[in-house]
Amino acid sequence: MVVARTLTPLRSAEILAVGSELLTPFRTDTNSLFITSRLNDLGVEVIAKSVVADHAGTLQAALRLALSRADIVVTSGGLGPTDDDLTRDAIAAVAGRDQVEQPSVVAAIEARFASRGWKMPENNRRQAMVPAGADTLDNPNGTAPGLWLSHEGRVIIALPGPPREMTPMWDTHVAPQLATLTGSGMLRRRIIRIAGRGESHVDQVAAPIYRSWTSAPVPIATTILASPGQVELHLSAHGEDRAALDQVLGEAVGELTTALGSAVYSTDGRDLEQVVADRLLALGATVAAAESCTGGLLMGRLTSVPGSSRWLTGGIVAYSNSVKVNDLGVADSTLTDHGAVSEPVAVAMARGVRRRMRATFGIGITGIAGPDGGTAAKPVGTVVICVCGPGDDDVVVKTAKLPGERAMVRRLSVQTALDMLRRACGSPDYN
Repeated sequence: MVVARTLTPLRSAEILAVGSELLTPFRTDTNSLFITSRLNDLGVEVIAKSVVADHAGTLQAALRLALSRADIVVTSGGLGPTDDDLTRDAIAAVAGRDQVEQPSVVAAIEARFASRGWKMPENNRRQAMVPAGADTLDNPNGTAPGLWLSHEGRVIIALPGPPREMTPMWDTHVAPQLATLTGSGMLRRRIIRIAGRGESHVDQVAAPIYRSWTSAPVPIATTILASPGQVELHLSAHGEDRAALDQVLGEAVGELTTALGSAVYSTDGRDLEQVVADRLLALGATVAAAESCTGGLLMGRLTSVPGSSRWLTGGIVAYSNSVKVNDLGVADSTLTDHGAVSEPVAVAMARGVRRRMRATFGIGITGIAGPDGGTAAKPVGTVVICVCGPGDDDVVVKTAKLPGERAMVRRLSVQTALDMLRRACGSPDYN
C-alpha cells in the first residue's frame, strides 16, 4: 500500500527511460508514450523525457536534473537482478537514503520461482533492496517490484521496463494514488492531421488563429509537428471541467479545420488509411492498387486496417514492364512513347488494376525511388500517381518530385496516393 508523503497538487512530470539498449538502433522506448498518456489523463504535463544509459553517474545526474524541475519523476527499466540494473541504487543515492532488504519481496520472488519448480538465484535478492522510506509496488507479472518514494515534496516512481509488467502496475497501483495528489484538474488534447501541405504553409494559416488562444479565459497550447507527408496540430487545455475543456477544444478545432479546408483529414485520431477505409465503406466502394516503385507498401498500409477485405479487392506489384503489359494491359506503345515513369503509364496502370480486380477505384504508382535510375528529365524522386474511378473522366493524375533517399521517396509516394484516394472519395469526413 502506497502512503502519500507529499504536498498537492502535482502538475508536472519528467520521464526517464533507463537502459543502454534504448540508445542503440535495435530497441525503441515505447513506455514513455503510455506513461505520458496516463499522466495527461490526470492533468499532469510531461515537461521532459530522457533515455539514460545503465551508468551510475549518468543516471544520478539525470535524476537530479529531473527532480529540480518536475513534481513527478517516473523511471522505467533498470530494476532487474543484474549488476547493470542501477535504478534502485541511483534513486537511493540521489535521495540520500540507505537501501534495506524487504523480506516480503524476497518471499514473493522465491514463491514465483518455486511455482515453476525452480530455486531463486541469489542475485535476485538485489530486487528486494529498497531505499529507506520507499514503498514497493507489487508486480504479479515479474520479479521486479516497482518503487514509490516521496522526496522533498516530489514523487519518484520507478517502474519495470517490460510493458507487460509496467502497464498493469501503473493502472493498479500508480494511477489511483497519483489521482489523489494531482487535484481535480485534467489535461485534454485534440489532434488535427493534415496532408498535402508543408509545415510552414500550415503554420502560416494556423498561427494567427492559435496565437489568440494564449490569452483566452481557457488558454490553449498548440504544437505543430511535421512528419513525411503529414503535419499535425496538437491542441491541449488544462482545467477542472471536462465538458468545458472539450467544448473549448472543439471550437478551436472547428476554427482551424475551416481555415485549412480539405487538407485536414482527421480530427479524432484516425490515421489516413483508416479515414480512407471509413470513406470507402460509407460509399459502398472498393479499391485496388498497382504499384511499381513502392513495391507493395501501399497495400501494406491499406491491409493494416482491420476488416480491409470489405473494401480492398487486391493489388499487383508491377515492377517490370512485362507485368505492366501482361497483367495490367498497359500498351507497349505507351511505354515506348512516354517511358515507364509517365502520366499515361500511371493512368493505364490504375485503369488496368481497377478493371482486373473489379474495383470501384484503381490506383497506379510508378516512379524512380533511387538511388540511381534518374535522368536530367526525370531525376530520382520523380513519382507519378493516378487514382481513377468508374467513369472515363474520373481520373486524377499527379507528377511529383519527392525529396529524400529511397525509403523516404517510397513513404511519401504512399502517403500522397492515400491522400489522393481520400479526396477522390468525396468531401472530408473528420469525425
